[in-house]
Amino acid sequence: MSDARHEGGDGRVGIDELLERVRAGYERIGPQEAQAAADEGALLVDIRYAELRARDGLIPGALVVERNELEWRLDPQGSHRASEAVSHGLRVVVICNEGYASSLAAESLHRLGLHRATDLIGGFQAWRAAGLPVVE
Repeated sequence: MSDARHEGGDGRVGIDELLERVRAGYERIGPQEAQAAADEGALLVDIRYAELRARDGLIPGALVVERNELEWRLDPQGSHRASEAVSHGLRVVVICNEGYASSLAAESLHRLGLHRATDLIGGFQAWRAAGLPVVE
C-alpha cells in the first residue's frame, strides 16, 4: 500500500498534499464571511449532489450547479454558462458538503480566470452549524 502523501521524483502527490497546495493559492472564508460576501453581491454556488441537498436543504439564493458542470456553467466565455456568470471578476464562493471538493473546484475556477473564486471552510455543514439560513 502506498503512502497517501507520496511525492517522488515523478511529481505525484497525494490528495492531502494537493489540498494544501491548492488552498495556499487563495484565501478561504468561513460561514459569516460567505454570508457577508453574498450580501455584497458574491455568487454562492452549491456543488453538493442531489441526495445531500434533499437531505439537508439549500442555502437561499445559492446557485445549484452539479460539480461535473461547474466549469461549463461559470465560465463567462462559455457557451453553456449560467446567466449569473457575468464576468471573470465575479466573486464566487463554492460550497460542497464539508469543504474539501469545493477547494479543488475553486482552484479549477481560478484556472478559468475567475481569480476571485474561493470556497467555504467546512462547507454546507459549517454554514448550517453557524445558524445561517437554510431552506428545507
